[in-house]
Amino acid sequence: MADMNDDELLDALGVEVAPIKASSRTPREERIIAGFEDILRFHQTHGRAPLHGEGRDIFERLYAVRLDQIRKLPEAQTLLAGLDAPGLLSGAAAASVDVDAMDEDTLLAELGIGDGLADQNDVTVLRHVRSHVEKRAAAEEIADRTSCPDFDKFQPLFEQAERDLKSGHRMAQRFGRNASITSGDYFIVGGQLAYVAEIGETIKAPNGESDARLRVIYANGTESNLLRRSLQRALYKDDTGRRLSDPGIGPLFGDTPAQDDIETGTIYVLRSLSKHPFVVEHRELIHKIGVTGGKVETRIAGAEKDATYLLADVEVVATYKLHNLNRTRLENIFHRLFSAAQIDLTIEDRFGHPVKPREWFLVPLHVIDEAVQRIRDGSITDVVYDLKSARLIGQTQQ
Repeated sequence: MADMNDDELLDALGVEVAPIKASSRTPREERIIAGFEDILRFHQTHGRAPLHGEGRDIFERLYAVRLDQIRKLPEAQTLLAGLDAPGLLSGAAAASVDVDAMDEDTLLAELGIGDGLADQNDVTVLRHVRSHVEKRAAAEEIADRTSCPDFDKFQPLFEQAERDLKSGHRMAQRFGRNASITSGDYFIVGGQLAYVAEIGETIKAPNGESDARLRVIYANGTESNLLRRSLQRALYKDDTGRRLSDPGIGPLFGDTPAQDDIETGTIYVLRSLSKHPFVVEHRELIHKIGVTGGKVETRIAGAEKDATYLLADVEVVATYKLHNLNRTRLENIFHRLFSAAQIDLTIEDRFGHPVKPREWFLVPLHVIDEAVQRIRDGSITDVVYDLKSARLIGQTQQ
């Protein structure tokens, strides 16, 4: 048989080889889509778009910033139209931004995950003009992210970490006071939850200091092998960079302020003035319980435009001043205590999308007052809320 090349041999065997199709999307477009898919998952879970606000979960606040920035991109409507079934992109007018003129750093900033350190209006500040050394350092800090082949092993860890954050078992703390990085640590960097899975052997950096190569897993199923000092620098420069504390609930009140403690706080109880039939029928029993470190009036301003407040005005029916309290843990105590009495109500937001507010409870005001007093004297852990009798009863009575 005469020597054949590969193409001739395949042709003789009748085998057709389809050409490998290159991706039709640019890296920018892929990144925009990936960021928007995170927001869609939030909407699917909570039935609404992510919102801003100091009392919101940190992931929700990150997604809210990201959604605002995606809405400004002129390509977003066309690029994401097939994904945007809930109509999330129609919530704000888009500002004109030239995406094609952006480099990677600018796009990250537009997605709400840039470092935000330079004054964007200062014409004396040179932006995106970096030396060769700076470019090498930036490349090292980002490192190449690749698909994580054993992500199924790490996914339950991320899910548990997010549950711990929402329940108050973990706290998201500003990176800096504790700059250590060890195996098993969780961080939020560049808008992504990251887990340090492995730390390699200690090496000497060019400046003589010790360093190590890490295996960092991200919640979106990717991983990177950046250096420990590179991750530290990225966390320092990221305004939203956070360390997740170790799990465990500390004291609600204490003598030493913690990261999420506020010196003076206000527990507030709201009653809705909504005209929804269910709310009208049970108005005297339906209450929202919250905690703020600022003014209650500021917190509830614009309630009629916020689905959190049932898109209606509210009245403040009770407030309680407390000192040196942990806001997240306190809210979680109320929500766990009255979880059985959470109302099951669906309303339409301003865009006609169904929303299920989660922080309203069918609980008499005097029971809430008793719960606050029990929090003050420490006996709150001895009782549960009995839905049938609408009162707090001892743990042994249930």
